[in-house]
Amino acid sequence: MFDTLTGRLGTIFSGLRSKGKLTESDINAVMSEVRTALLEADVNLKVAKEFKAKVTERCLTSELHNALNPAQQVIKIVNEELVEILGGEALSLGFSEKPPTIILLAGLQGVGKTTNAVKLAKWFKSQGRNPMLVGADLQRPAAVKQLMTLAESIDVPVFSEDSDPISVARKGLQEATSLGKDVLIYDTAGRLSIDQDLMDEIRKISDEIKPHYTFLVIDAMTGQEAVNVAEAFNEKLSIDAMILTKLDGDSRGGAALSAKTVVGKPIAFASIGERIEDFEVFHPDRLASRILGMGDVLTLIEKAEDAFDQNEAQKAADRLLSGEFNLDDFLEQMQQLKKMGPLQNLVGMMPDLPQGANPEDIDESRLARTEAIITSMTFEERDRPEIIDGSRRSRIAKGSGTTIQEVSQLLKQFKEIKRMMKGNKKPQNRKKKKSKRKKGKQNPRAKTGGSSSTNAFDLSEFGTFTK
Repeated sequence: MFDTLTGRLGTIFSGLRSKGKLTESDINAVMSEVRTALLEADVNLKVAKEFKAKVTERCLTSELHNALNPAQQVIKIVNEELVEILGGEALSLGFSEKPPTIILLAGLQGVGKTTNAVKLAKWFKSQGRNPMLVGADLQRPAAVKQLMTLAESIDVPVFSEDSDPISVARKGLQEATSLGKDVLIYDTAGRLSIDQDLMDEIRKISDEIKPHYTFLVIDAMTGQEAVNVAEAFNEKLSIDAMILTKLDGDSRGGAALSAKTVVGKPIAFASIGERIEDFEVFHPDRLASRILGMGDVLTLIEKAEDAFDQNEAQKAADRLLSGEFNLDDFLEQMQQLKKMGPLQNLVGMMPDLPQGANPEDIDESRLARTEAIITSMTFEERDRPEIIDGSRRSRIAKGSGTTIQEVSQLLKQFKEIKRMMKGNKKPQNRKKKKSKRKKGKQNPRAKTGGSSSTNAFDLSEFGTFTK
């Protein structure tokens, strides 16, 4: 996500850290480079110019001169202004006192309206809501079928019929009301470009159902063009907020960084992957932090909480700390990790990545190969990896489509982890014995069990997952 822009900004700011004091000339030079980086990321020219002017003005005031670390203060100011142009704060949705709360999705063809209608339904479901979908896109072949297939995977009902979009919209509302649904999401037809037919249809649907929110779905991959589309839609339809799709792709950032300022409407949600789960509330402060290479710990924690069962994680942690864990435990933890989303995205959320580190270099297939190796073992081999000799390694490699070297590497790393965990217990045991010789004084650690708990295995110990 915004890897190119993040890299450019990182290079620009790294030159500041070597300077104890910043002159006006230093500030102007740095901000000119930042402006160029934003334009290269397809940020709107007006937005880039205003951003440069605001940051420069703040940096040339006493705000910077009074700072103990001027370089860090510049980055702090840049971060604050990034948050501002991204929207300031996350959109807070209200719900109708008389259900259902109606949400109308609009957008051009191919931006992902249907998929994101289902993602949005899943998000509402995770918030304790009872959503329903309406398939009002009767123009695109198989659009309703696609909606029903995706909705079935999250157990959310879909209403549609072979008539006209206005009738479907009206009857969908009636159906949702009779079923007691509290959120109703409309998937509508798109066009390759904004035309009169498209706007007439969406306006008629809007007049019929009177939505509480109209969300415009735009494609982040199209950069500044996405902002132009949003501006045109807003003029003719008056949208409430935007959903930004394909933010995980090779996005230069222009759409996200320009939309709020140009259109005057916030970004409500962001789609960050192909899976139904790859959908999140758009937090301007968190995205600004990612752009500046400072990670996004809060989102990482939220994803971990959603993916890991707390009780099971504690059991796994206890087994790990006791030295009783086996390859089945590791496999289970790895499968939980996959639920959090693409590894590239997770790495991008981690703060303080080494200079030059690129999440795109993460090799997702490494996890798949490791999983294949473990699943090619017998139950006894997973429980007692020490019995795996040369002939067994050859069989496992052949069964998993990997090499004997890869099998050996996994076993070596797993053995090292067990050795390290046993080593961590030794000092504790020695301390307990020593305390007994001192007139029966109790070891302070004994009160708490002598160890801190962890929620998951540290997969980094199993090698770097890089290409």
